Amino acid sequence: MAAPNIVNVSTITGVTTSVSGIATLGVDSGFQQSGVTTIVTNAASSGKVLKINALVATAIGDTTGVDVNIYDTAGRHYDAISTVSLATTMTVPLYSSLAVIDKTNSIYLEENKQIGVMAQSNAGTIDIVCAYEEIS
Repeated sequence: MAAPNIVNVSTITGVTTSVSGIATLGVDSGFQQSGVTTIVTNAASSGKVLKINALVATAIGDTTGVDVNIYDTAGRHYDAISTVSLATTMTVPLYSSLAVIDKTNSIYLEENKQIGVMAQSNAGTIDIVCAYEEIS
């Protein structure tokens, strides 16, 4: 589970993914957080590092808040012990967008990590667009 050497790469593939209608704030149910929507996952043995170039949140229907986190285990959303916050309850005004990540603050997502999003409950929904490079 080591990140590839990004100086001597063999492949860089550009990817854009989107998720619409994220509407629920995560609720702690034991060690698994429900209400988290996974945006990008880098599997444990992918042999890749993902360079996240952009993550944009758009409020649909009402002003709302958005939480964006990196989780230590791909495919599972654990409590705060294994979570790193990228954005916490950032306000996204009605029918507006917020760039949580852009080219000036891009990040690398190593193997066995994922980015998950939660929207503020009962306050509209969030659409997410994420652009990244798969580097191997």
